[in-house]
Amino acid sequence: MYLIKKLIFAIVLAFCFMNTQCEEDDDYLSVCDNLVIIDESYYNTFDSGNFTFIDAEVIDNCLSVTISASGCDGNSWAYNLVDSGSIAESLPEQRYLKLELLNEEACLAVFKRTVSFDLTPIKIEGSNEIILNIEGFESSINYKY
Repeated sequence: MYLIKKLIFAIVLAFCFMNTQCEEDDDYLSVCDNLVIIDESYYNTFDSGNFTFIDAEVIDNCLSVTISASGCDGNSWAYNLVDSGSIAESLPEQRYLKLELLNEEACLAVFKRTVSFDLTPIKIEGSNEIILNIEGFESSINYKY
């Protein structure tokens, strides 16, 4: 009987502990790899030409970008998608972005990688669509939200 009371106490205690765990913020759960950075001076200071665009598409609120570049395996690459902060007053509005690849790999092999960026920081209040102009990408991309 003592063992059963101890077991029941342990189970109740475990349920109480699980109930006090931190709750996740359900208002914002990003499934993208990175966030877009909005920074005019950063946008103006780097060159985005050390890779080749293969594809770019919007999936939900993520911009999925596939690029190729030289390197040893591409696993150490880091990425930034930087918005200029400027909004072209057209219908729909337009934003200007640059992709930055941080690649310290000094090998001559060419690798292809896909990375995604959360576009929610560049949404425009009162609008439900933006045209994305990404430097080096051959066409504009419509982002509907």
